[in-house]
Amino acid sequence: MFNLMKTAILMAAITALFMAIGSVLGGQQGMMIALLVALGMNFFSYWFSDKMVLKMYNAQQVDETSAPQFYRMVRELADKAQLPMPKVYIIQEDAPNAFATGRNPEHAAVAATTGIMRVLSERELRGVMAHELAHVKHRDILISTVSATMAGAISMLANFAMIFSGRDSEGRPANPIVSILVMILAPIAASLIQMAISRAREFEADRGGAEISGDPAALASALDKIHRYAQGIPLEAAERHPETAQMMIMNPLSGGGIKGLFSTHPATEERIERLMALARQR
Repeated sequence: MFNLMKTAILMAAITALFMAIGSVLGGQQGMMIALLVALGMNFFSYWFSDKMVLKMYNAQQVDETSAPQFYRMVRELADKAQLPMPKVYIIQEDAPNAFATGRNPEHAAVAATTGIMRVLSERELRGVMAHELAHVKHRDILISTVSATMAGAISMLANFAMIFSGRDSEGRPANPIVSILVMILAPIAASLIQMAISRAREFEADRGGAEISGDPAALASALDKIHRYAQGIPLEAAERHPETAQMMIMNPLSGGGIKGLFSTHPATEERIERLMALARQR
């Protein structure tokens, strides 16, 4: 519940930021143009992103004949989560990782690398796939698309500021110093909020995955293994397409320290700690 409230607050914050910046930089006209352009771009991404990302990773669709054990695992978890059966894919990559995609539960897909299937036990893999199905159940693709739309629109407003003559919502010339500061800081603030939304959704998917699998400790153990193995094995497709790294159960490109503010995923240690707390409550 906390993470749901946090997501709602962050979504409200990025919307308010967009409206305020639109008023400062471009007035009503600039704000609407930026929003419409961002909506168009993200609508295309939302509708076709599943096909694009699966192609980027050269993911191969499997069924009960080609990957019987893995396919049956996903089907059992989907039934438990009361979800339609998603399409199931395997990616020929040594790096252990997995992701979910699709615009809604009726058009969802889950994918796992051969690396993750090799290093995790069946129990741990169940926890990972339950996490991915939790993303599907929570419609996180939609949430991430909306937040990306607003963040993109804010960045566009900053880029279009000079075109719109830096006038406020009443058509008066804006303070040039304020305009310059907003142009620089607004996209950074929007990115920080967008990343915070993503981290909140990961916590919620961990909780939801633990509920679906009924085994929080298994997911915690899986995250620990993925974290340790992934550090030494690059995910080549993610390096070629860094914009897709946020979809993974663990971002293979994220860093610690100040970079954590711009990370799409929470610290692995905190995720494990929360999952083990859930396990102790069972």
